[in-house]
Amino acid sequence: MLDDIDRRILRVMQEDPGLAVADVAGRARLSTGACARRIDRMERDGVILGRRVEIDRRALGYEVRVFLRVTLDKTTPRAFDDFLAGARALPEVESIQTLLGRVDVRMDVTARDLAHYQEIYRTKILALPHIAEIEALMLVSELKSTDRLPL
Repeated sequence: MLDDIDRRILRVMQEDPGLAVADVAGRARLSTGACARRIDRMERDGVILGRRVEIDRRALGYEVRVFLRVTLDKTTPRAFDDFLAGARALPEVESIQTLLGRVDVRMDVTARDLAHYQEIYRTKILALPHIAEIEALMLVSELKSTDRLPL
């Protein structure tokens, strides 16, 4: 179970995942040793899953993001498994979520430009098995995006 000190450590780490343990400890008002032990425990317990680098897609030439809502033909027993296996293999698909409701799957697709997206859509997305319907939503602007939890 997490206490207020653990939450304080997590808030600091969410703000700057690249901080050294000594810096996390200083900002969390703990000794370095106590902070390191708590971080180790939270990693062992699966609370902290890792640290990541955030990359600006546009700086690398990826200007288009499209969110696909996919409804599957569920008359085939392995429709979900087959579709998800194919979708996971596509490097242009950044994330995949399964949903309850009319839409079965939501996927985020990244492309360099519209022509590149059309190529991905025609040759890779439409080749995925068991698709009954697809709705595409193109990102115009991103006003807020965070993986931070309100700790």
